[in-house]
Amino acid sequence: MPTFIFKTTLTIMHRIKIDIISDVVCPWCIVGYKRLELAIKMLEIEDLVDIAWHPFEINPNMPKAGENLNEHIINKYGTNLEAFTQKKEMLTNYGAEHGFAFNFNESTKIYNTLELHVLLDYAKKFNKQTDLKLEFFNSYFTKNLDISKTEVIKNILTTVGLDANQAMATLNNTTAKQNIKDQENYWQQLGVSSVPTIVFNNTMALTGAQPTDTFKETLNSLIKKA
Repeated sequence: MPTFIFKTTLTIMHRIKIDIISDVVCPWCIVGYKRLELAIKMLEIEDLVDIAWHPFEINPNMPKAGENLNEHIINKYGTNLEAFTQKKEMLTNYGAEHGFAFNFNESTKIYNTLELHVLLDYAKKFNKQTDLKLEFFNSYFTKNLDISKTEVIKNILTTVGLDANQAMATLNNTTAKQNIKDQENYWQQLGVSSVPTIVFNNTMALTGAQPTDTFKETLNSLIKKA
């Protein structure tokens, strides 16, 4: 079970703080979240958990318009189309187990996500961060929407109850974008090199889309320390 310990330790009192470092275009990130969500529900601790999402760009140099997903993965990882097709089928099955639909097709693209992370940071001020993150996942993986287009993003923002024009204005703020880069550097300096990475109470982290039972064990250990 992949874990690492942070230098900073905090004593848990009554709540569990969960930091999720992830990217919008990472399929394992939504699978991992769904498994974590199920573990939380099974333990009936929904009211004791505080979740915050943090940025990680899988492809920070990706052009805004994106690239074809199949071509990108084959070129980046040296795999072949057959192997990647099998992986997409596996992801589709994992998603279905938790009621999430992956609808990959030959025209699916992968996008630059810096601006989406800026908007997620903005949403935090309105307690809409998880809502927006899940809607980004749904729009990209399930609806196959072009999440690089302004009108698509504005519709997503409106769907979760945010002021789309006000939110989009933050994309013109260079400080807001630099803040995302600073957050990414912070987590990378702590050892985060892949996503999802899920940090519990700033003391322990699980990397990858761990099984629900692993998340339950981790949460139970924190509950016992409370």
